[in-house]
Amino acid sequence: MALAATAAPAATRPAAVLADLLPAATRARALARDLALVLGGAALTGIAAQLSVPVPGSPVPVTGQTLAALLVGTALGTRRGVAAMGLYLVAGLAGVPWFAAGSSGSGVTLGYIIGFVLAGALVGELARRGADRSPLRTAGAMVLGNLAIYAVGVPYLAVSLHIGLGEAASLGLYPYLLGDAAKVALAMGLLPASWKLLGR
Repeated sequence: MALAATAAPAATRPAAVLADLLPAATRARALARDLALVLGGAALTGIAAQLSVPVPGSPVPVTGQTLAALLVGTALGTRRGVAAMGLYLVAGLAGVPWFAAGSSGSGVTLGYIIGFVLAGALVGELARRGADRSPLRTAGAMVLGNLAIYAVGVPYLAVSLHIGLGEAASLGLYPYLLGDAAKVALAMGLLPASWKLLGR
């Protein structure tokens, strides 16, 4: 997995994403920082996945992992965010029990986790362009990140269950929109506030 390489001391370059505010005076320290961030981002997503509540009639639970994945991608930036979500996906497929409710391996909800990788790339790039520095732009980035997750998760669910896209959306999209709105609202407050706090 590609990690961000720092060609110059972080103090001489403007921070593009929140993770860039962490000091790394040399290339070796930047690599160590990035490795720690990738591992931490994957672990945070795994921990958040354990906050899992079953939804009656649906194989897709409500979890904290979607919010964690979007926050990780935004805070770490494109390369580190993709690496963190890729690690989360590959390690879970290999047997690490950190998918929802302590599960691992493949299943009907695997498409959503694959979508985390795509979403990490998208929100990471948007964050690099400053999308996480104001509440409204943060909301836009989070909405697009959620759409990226559903764009993979819902079709994968349809194929896995041998049902149509409409029924898959009823099972794995519509019941979660209200919760997604609450997560977007949380990110709207958290990310811009983090810039103000850490930027000092």
